[in-house]
Amino acid sequence: MILETTQKVPLALWEDGTIRVKGTRLLIDMIVNAHKRGECPEEIFESFPSDEYTVADIYSIIAYYLTHKGKIEKYLAKREKEAVEIRKEIESMSGYQERSEDLREKILERWKDRKK
Repeated sequence: MILETTQKVPLALWEDGTIRVKGTRLLIDMIVNAHKRGECPEEIFESFPSDEYTVADIYSIIAYYLTHKGKIEKYLAKREKEAVEIRKEIESMSGYQERSEDLREKILERWKDRKK
Protein backbone atom coordinates (compact mmCIF):
# COMPACT_ATOMS: atom_id res chain seq x y z
CA MET A 1 0.00 0.00 0.00
CA ILE A 2 1.18 3.51 -0.81
CA LEU A 3 0.08 6.33 1.46
CA GLU A 4 -0.90 9.39 -0.54
CA THR A 5 0.23 12.49 1.34
CA THR A 6 -1.15 15.18 -0.95
CA GLN A 7 -4.73 16.07 -1.64
CA LYS A 8 -6.29 18.42 -4.14
CA VAL A 9 -8.51 21.06 -2.59
CA PRO A 10 -11.48 21.99 -4.79
CA LEU A 11 -10.89 25.74 -4.65
CA ALA A 12 -10.38 28.24 -7.43
CA LEU A 13 -9.22 31.85 -7.42
CA TRP A 14 -11.50 33.89 -9.66
CA GLU A 15 -10.41 36.90 -11.70
CA ASP A 16 -12.28 39.19 -9.27
CA GLY A 17 -10.01 37.97 -6.45
CA THR A 18 -12.59 35.76 -4.74
CA ILE A 19 -11.88 32.19 -3.65
CA ARG A 20 -14.70 29.83 -4.58
CA VAL A 21 -15.45 26.12 -4.61
CA LYS A 22 -14.20 24.92 -7.98
CA GLY A 23 -16.95 24.77 -10.59
CA THR A 24 -19.40 26.79 -8.46
CA ARG A 25 -20.11 30.31 -7.28
CA LEU A 26 -19.91 29.24 -3.61
CA LEU A 27 -17.41 31.42 -1.75
CA ILE A 28 -14.91 30.01 0.72
CA ASP A 29 -16.17 32.81 2.99
CA MET A 30 -19.51 31.03 3.36
CA ILE A 31 -17.93 27.70 4.28
CA VAL A 32 -15.46 29.21 6.75
CA ASN A 33 -18.13 31.37 8.40
CA ALA A 34 -20.43 28.35 8.78
CA HIS A 35 -17.53 26.38 10.28
CA LYS A 36 -16.84 29.23 12.73
CA ARG A 37 -20.51 29.17 13.78
CA GLY A 38 -20.00 25.54 14.74
CA GLU A 39 -21.67 23.86 11.79
CA CYS A 40 -20.23 20.48 10.82
CA PRO A 41 -19.33 19.74 7.17
CA GLU A 42 -22.54 17.76 6.69
CA GLU A 43 -24.62 20.73 7.86
CA ILE A 44 -22.65 23.08 5.63
CA PHE A 45 -23.25 20.79 2.65
CA GLU A 46 -26.98 20.69 3.43
CA SER A 47 -27.02 24.50 3.52
CA PHE A 48 -25.34 24.73 0.11
CA PRO A 49 -26.21 21.47 -1.69
CA SER A 50 -24.65 20.84 -5.08
CA ASP A 51 -23.75 18.07 -7.48
CA GLU A 52 -20.46 19.89 -8.10
CA TYR A 53 -18.86 18.96 -4.75
CA THR A 54 -19.24 16.51 -1.88
CA VAL A 55 -19.22 16.53 1.91
CA ALA A 56 -15.63 15.27 1.67
CA ASP A 57 -14.77 18.40 -0.33
CA ILE A 58 -16.20 20.54 2.48
CA TYR A 59 -13.96 18.68 4.94
CA SER A 60 -10.92 19.32 2.73
CA ILE A 61 -11.79 23.02 2.39
CA ILE A 62 -12.06 23.34 6.18
CA ALA A 63 -8.73 21.49 6.53
CA TYR A 64 -7.22 23.92 4.01
CA TYR A 65 -8.56 26.86 6.01
CA LEU A 66 -7.14 25.46 9.27
CA THR A 67 -3.76 24.80 7.64
CA HIS A 68 -3.61 28.26 6.03
CA LYS A 69 -5.57 30.14 8.68
CA GLY A 70 -3.41 33.29 8.64
CA LYS A 71 -3.70 33.78 4.89
CA ILE A 72 -7.42 33.00 4.78
CA GLU A 73 -8.18 35.27 7.75
CA LYS A 74 -6.31 38.08 6.00
CA TYR A 75 -8.35 37.41 2.84
CA LEU A 76 -11.61 37.39 4.83
CA ALA A 77 -10.71 40.64 6.61
CA LYS A 78 -10.03 42.29 3.24
CA ARG A 79 -13.38 41.04 1.90
CA GLU A 80 -15.19 42.37 4.99
CA LYS A 81 -13.52 45.77 4.60
CA GLU A 82 -14.57 45.89 0.94
CA ALA A 83 -18.15 44.97 1.90
CA VAL A 84 -18.28 47.80 4.46
CA GLU A 85 -17.03 50.28 1.85
CA ILE A 86 -19.61 49.12 -0.70
CA ARG A 87 -22.39 49.32 1.90
CA LYS A 88 -21.39 52.90 2.76
CA GLU A 89 -21.35 53.82 -0.92
CA ILE A 90 -24.82 52.35 -1.49
CA GLU A 91 -26.25 53.98 1.62
CA SER A 92 -24.94 57.37 0.52
CA MET A 93 -26.76 57.19 -2.83
CA SER A 94 -29.58 59.60 -3.46
CA GLY A 95 -32.95 58.17 -2.46
CA TYR A 96 -31.50 55.15 -0.68
CA GLN A 97 -33.12 55.93 2.67
CA GLU A 98 -36.58 56.42 1.17
CA ARG A 99 -36.40 53.21 -0.92
CA SER A 100 -35.12 51.31 2.08
CA GLU A 101 -38.01 52.51 4.26
CA ASP A 102 -40.56 51.67 1.52
CA LEU A 103 -39.19 48.14 1.23
CA ARG A 104 -39.19 47.71 5.00
CA GLU A 105 -42.86 48.71 5.16
CA LYS A 106 -43.79 46.31 2.33
CA ILE A 107 -41.99 43.42 4.06
CA LEU A 108 -43.69 44.14 7.38
CA GLU A 109 -47.09 44.21 5.67
CA ARG A 110 -46.44 40.85 4.01
CA TRP A 111 -45.44 39.34 7.34
CA LYS A 112 -48.64 40.67 8.89
CA ASP A 113 -50.71 39.18 6.05
CA ARG A 114 -49.06 35.77 6.52
CA LYS A 115 -49.91 35.73 10.23
CA LYS A 116 -53.63 36.22 9.49
